[in-house]
Amino acid sequence: MEEAGTGTRTAARRQGRRMRAPATLEKQRDRRPAGRLTRRRIEEDREEAVFREVVSFTPDPLPVRYYDKDTTRPISFYLSSLEELLAWRPDAEDGFNVALGPPECRQPPLSSRRPRTLMCHDMMGGYLDDKFIQGSATQTPYSFYHWQYIDIFVYFSHHTVTIPPVGWTNAAHRHGVCVLGTFITEWKDGERLCQAFLAGDEHSYRAVADQLVLIAQFFRFDGWLINIENSLSLAAVGNVPHFLQYLTSQLHQQVPGGLVLWYDSVVSSGQLKWQNELNEQNRVFFDACDGFFTNYNWREEHLERTLGQAGERRADVYVGVDVFARGNVVGGRFDTNKSLELIRKHGFSAALFAPGWVYECLEKGNFFQNQDKFWSLLERYLPTHSICSLPFVTSFCLGMGTRRVYYGQEEAVGPWYHPSAQEIQPLFGEHRLEGDGQGWVKTHCCLEDAWNGGSSLLIRGLIPPEVGNVAVRLFSLQVPVPPKIFVSLVYKLEGPSAVGVALELTTGDAGSCHVGGISVLSAETSSRRSPRPLRVPPTKLAKWVGRCGQQLSGGWVQRCYEVTLRGCLLQDLFVNFSRPPGSQKEENFICRLGELQVVDANSLLTPLPQVQAVTVSHVRWQPFASEWEGGPAGLRLSCTLHWAYLLPRVRCFRIHCCRGSEGGSPSSGPSQPGRPRLLGLAFVNRYRIVGLAVAAAEPGQDGRVEFLVEPVPKEGFLVPQAEWGKAAILYSMPRT
Repeated sequence: MEEAGTGTRTAARRQGRRMRAPATLEKQRDRRPAGRLTRRRIEEDREEAVFREVVSFTPDPLPVRYYDKDTTRPISFYLSSLEELLAWRPDAEDGFNVALGPPECRQPPLSSRRPRTLMCHDMMGGYLDDKFIQGSATQTPYSFYHWQYIDIFVYFSHHTVTIPPVGWTNAAHRHGVCVLGTFITEWKDGERLCQAFLAGDEHSYRAVADQLVLIAQFFRFDGWLINIENSLSLAAVGNVPHFLQYLTSQLHQQVPGGLVLWYDSVVSSGQLKWQNELNEQNRVFFDACDGFFTNYNWREEHLERTLGQAGERRADVYVGVDVFARGNVVGGRFDTNKSLELIRKHGFSAALFAPGWVYECLEKGNFFQNQDKFWSLLERYLPTHSICSLPFVTSFCLGMGTRRVYYGQEEAVGPWYHPSAQEIQPLFGEHRLEGDGQGWVKTHCCLEDAWNGGSSLLIRGLIPPEVGNVAVRLFSLQVPVPPKIFVSLVYKLEGPSAVGVALELTTGDAGSCHVGGISVLSAETSSRRSPRPLRVPPTKLAKWVGRCGQQLSGGWVQRCYEVTLRGCLLQDLFVNFSRPPGSQKEENFICRLGELQVVDANSLLTPLPQVQAVTVSHVRWQPFASEWEGGPAGLRLSCTLHWAYLLPRVRCFRIHCCRGSEGGSPSSGPSQPGRPRLLGLAFVNRYRIVGLAVAAAEPGQDGRVEFLVEPVPKEGFLVPQAEWGKAAILYSMPRT
């Protein structure tokens, strides 16, 4: 990926104006003509680049593949033909679509022989609200959050080359889930396309494979589902195994953990003839790649025949299940568990096609309840995977909400949807006490309140009179922990409840496990432990955590723990709810969790990199009449920010602006001078600002707008504003 910030400091001619960067912050009363000026260091040893602009309403065109033509917002894209695929080369504009990083470490690894679960997301043709890379204001979007059950996510559409929208890739990778795009050919056009690249010599199909590998490598997703749904000539079908072998070997070299899967459609004779099983007619394709995705109209006898063909590669057969239950299927919709039961009985992996059925076909107002019901019915057939890296930080945000909250403070009101902003999600479901006890705990998504982002985790439960507590396991981990970890839990109880809330964790032996700062619960659960909360933060960490044990805004409470470990694995995180001292009655409770952090304490002492080289490009001006009564006429500014930062150190960037005293926006009215206002989130070293309302500059004077780039480190703590990246635009109206 091109490092943002290169090539944008040279003077760039635009119609009617010249953009220059950077200009000095020396006294602005020096009315020198606009030209290349020098940048200098300012207070706090920080650099700020200032760009001069003469306003023009003739915008530079932006390529429609990468930007929404109406708003210039960056969008994810697909390729519609063989010609587009072969012509594609990495471009600076592609940078918006690059994922933040590879999948997080997980256990067991995808390469293990355990049966896997693939989710194939097919919704109304694809590239809907999820195509907007920086998010949208969608009110009732589709959201997937049962990631710990999923091993592979396929983004499916009927375009020739489906590149997964980067928001899905970021969310999946955060949960350790592999992401595949789709290469599909269909109908007569598909026959012609396949004839063009498969019926000739190896150079033709290798060129296609090389492009597919390059695209996956550049955009940082993990491979391809190959779906040839048209007849092939004998020459073409004869080359398919060679194409798959070459694609698979090249992908494995360039994309660690990459996968190529083949869909059950064409047989070795070239006929389009779905088999609903692995057999001698399609085995040659299975042998040439990483896995086989069967068609959906199978019965148990198909699975039994497939067993004989798969051999030791049983887990590489993904038995297809159409959740819409189209055709002659064993079970779909809320009976999908019937299909899963048979698939797991024979030890195969499962491929769930279009589980968005719960969103498309059922009442959207009950989406969360229906989604939870659907996955809870499958839970017993879906082995989970564990996260195995630190820092482990989540605010339980779904990547959507009805408002934005930042550490308990409301920042903006209104619906928003941003899949890249989804944080690590817990295990959802209902957990009941064993035996005759009536105690239970149930977890839900909650958009009504949040500590950070747009949602929190709602936990309801009941402690019966005969027991002292109930607990719920939220996360499965397999983390080799450093000698000292810092753990934090932010929560609040609803109503007058005096139920106790405590964090618990389990440890495993990675040598000779020695634990300090923790008490063992009982001999029977010797690996399950309850850390002792700190009343004040550790001295060395006080810069980052100064709220331990305090009541925070909105009724939230933060509990902090410092735990010393040696030779241990951190395995599970629980929250325990205990009855108040002296209580003998049934206790109901409602608790919201706002944040959970598990961080290497020493990593907090490592200096963070600084945001550097913030630059501005692709500037666009539009006239704007203020919508609040009596407001002045103004301008709308669109532009792209670039900066340099080490992406492995960051969760995201928060982009802010400060405007002059006359600036404003339709929703907020006049802005407050000098006060940063959140514009949005970025997950790469660039951000497109669209339609920002600013004041029109007075004749002979400059208007000014400043942009701030706030890094959010993986550890999840605040970075002081003095360490944010900065750039400003000085703009003037053209001389008449």
